[in-house]
Amino acid sequence: VQLVESGGGLVQPGGSLRLSCAASGFTFSTYAMSWYRQAPGKERELVATIGSWGATTNYADSVKGRFTISRDNAKNTVYLQMNSLKPEDTAVYYCYAYVPSGSWGQGTQVTVSS
Repeated sequence: VQLVESGGGLVQPGGSLRLSCAASGFTFSTYAMSWYRQAPGKERELVATIGSWGATTNYADSVKGRFTISRDNAKNTVYLQMNSLKPEDTAVYYCYAYVPSGSWGQGTQVTVSS
């Protein structure tokens, strides 16, 4: 199982970023996927989850209405569209696959600062 995140960077408050997570080594369409984040000095927290076919999604209260999780099973990729970014969104963002043993990507840094 391999998960590779991309799309992070430095953005001003109010800006947008789109994260991608390319998956390989398992039957992507079979499993739910999530995005987590971890800010310096804080525990890793769940940001959003999407069902195996994208019919169901769930979000942390802190990102509802600003972030959108989606997936393209033909491309084995899950996305996180982040709008109206705030400084408190600054963190390393990880994707997670709900395969039997669980699997994490290496993370991508998102920094929201003026």
